[in-house]
Amino acid sequence: MGWRERKQEDVYTDEEIEARLKEELPHWYLENGWIRRKYKTSGWKSTLMVVNTVGHLSEAAFHHPDLTVSYAFVIVKLVNHAVKGVTNKDFELARKIEEIIMWQPGKEEGSALEGTPEDPRFKYIKYD
Repeated sequence: MGWRERKQEDVYTDEEIEARLKEELPHWYLENGWIRRKYKTSGWKSTLMVVNTVGHLSEAAFHHPDLTVSYAFVIVKLVNHAVKGVTNKDFELARKIEEIIMWQPGKEEGSALEGTPEDPRFKYIKYD
């Protein structure tokens, strides 16, 4: 069975996780049974913005990651604790976190929102 046939609570093999990350979430990686992503920020205020965004999305989804929080980065770690492995829940929440944290409105064609200026005083996240 490939990863595309997995049910919601089915646990992925390491090989399936690696394949799905490569295809859908290239900045995420597998380590010690968790899928992870390190978001680099410009400092403490920015780090708190990332933590609060991840917190909101996780609570709304009722699926909660582990976080490592430092001055200029946040590491998000996802695993389904109930089944002790990576499931579709982890991938879906990772995609939503990635979509929101890495959103750059100034990059969208026709957007009225211009995004943060190219000035270090206004940057809060280091985009990939």
